[in-house]
Amino acid sequence: MFEGLSTRFSEVFGSLRKKGRITESDIESTCAELRTALLEADVALSVVDSFTARVREKSLAALVDIRQSTNQSQEIYGIINQELIAILGGAARRIRFSKNPPTVIMLAGLQGSGKTTLAGKLARFLKDDGNTPLLVAADLQRPNAVTQLSVLADSVKVPIFAPEPGNGVGDPVRVAKDAIRFAQEKLHNIVIIDTAGRLGVDAELMKQASDIRDAVSPDEILFVVDAMIGQDAVRTAQSFADGVGFDAVVLTKLDGDAKGGAALSIAEITGKPILFTSTGEKLSDFDYFYPDRMASRILGMGDIQTLAEQAKKALDGDSAKRLEEKFATGEDFTLEDFLEQLQAMKKMGSMTKLLGMLPGANNAAMKKQIDSLDDKELVRTQAIVQSMTPEERRNPKVLNGSRRSRIARGSGRTVTEVNSLVDRFSAAQKVMKQMRGGGGLPPGVSLPPGVSLPAGMGLPAAPVRAKNSGAPKKKSKSGNPAKRAAEEGRS
Repeated sequence: MFEGLSTRFSEVFGSLRKKGRITESDIESTCAELRTALLEADVALSVVDSFTARVREKSLAALVDIRQSTNQSQEIYGIINQELIAILGGAARRIRFSKNPPTVIMLAGLQGSGKTTLAGKLARFLKDDGNTPLLVAADLQRPNAVTQLSVLADSVKVPIFAPEPGNGVGDPVRVAKDAIRFAQEKLHNIVIIDTAGRLGVDAELMKQASDIRDAVSPDEILFVVDAMIGQDAVRTAQSFADGVGFDAVVLTKLDGDAKGGAALSIAEITGKPILFTSTGEKLSDFDYFYPDRMASRILGMGDIQTLAEQAKKALDGDSAKRLEEKFATGEDFTLEDFLEQLQAMKKMGSMTKLLGMLPGANNAAMKKQIDSLDDKELVRTQAIVQSMTPEERRNPKVLNGSRRSRIARGSGRTVTEVNSLVDRFSAAQKVMKQMRGGGGLPPGVSLPPGVSLPAGMGLPAAPVRAKNSGAPKKKSKSGNPAKRAAEEGRS
């Protein structure tokens, strides 16, 4: 969603880095470029003006100190980063749990914003965190809304309270009140109420939302906003805040190709923080919103923290410890270990999305490489490894021609692909052995710029030649004939 804006910001910083010594006119031109980039990204005009004004004011105030820095453009970057975090809501916020369970969370929003799906995602998220949520089907207006929530509840293995069939039948206020009593009896510590949406913010929507709010006194009212509808999302949120009120915003469809102006505007205009974001169609594509991480992505610095957290969730602790022990003791890394890593990578989601979190992912060259990745390659590789016997995975040296042919038929791939996988795996084994022995990387294998090997795995030091060892170095002759003749005469 923020690719266009991120690219424009990279261009701004690129031109700023070329300046060397920063002047007042450089700050003015940078602020003008930032203003254009934000307006093109559909950020609200009032937010753009206040953002650029604060960046200009702080940069000019710190200009004397900035000029003393060895990296002046980096100082300006720091100011822009701070202000970007500020308009995104500042510090990350968490759910406010009630001292007396259950904690009641009421979801509100327009039709099509992804509110019901988000209820299922939120239930799954809270359940994985050790809670016992209860979903409540209080959207009795939209056709099949109750059925949809029931299917979601079943898929995430969370109980649902749905006494009414919906489709225009039933009283949502009574359903919400009864759900609280049910949760208390069954010891659910969180209640998630899915309310009805409308095609627009109207009096009927406001009244029903207000009635449910007054009946159950929710601890959190979350307004669900479709991030792809641009400035309409901001206007809708503001209208709902004035009419009913809410505590935080949830942004859905952040994986869309819209410009993303709503995400950068809504917190600043409404004064309410963004609590959660939904970044995909899967029920697992859901997490707390971190303003500092989002700012880092927009500025092209990636999101290593989120990437590390996803890896930690996907990788089994025992498996990671076992691999670490194998490496330390000198045991070979087998195809069975490789299969475990493949399965963990699949749990983390799309490789394109994961690599997009790396610093510099918006760089044109890297972006082209990321876009050319085929996520199905992991599936094909996994099929080849799973078509091997346990003995073949543990000892690939037994893979003769007939075995490779059988594996190719079993996985639906070609023998060439099987050979390629085995060869690349053997090369990886050799690299690991050489690194483990402190010999560094094999000839022809290099690390990316800025990446170094851990202590003890560095490249061997170059041999130091003794000062007076061997034959004396032969003196070269001058290319000037007259000078060369004079030199030869002296010798």
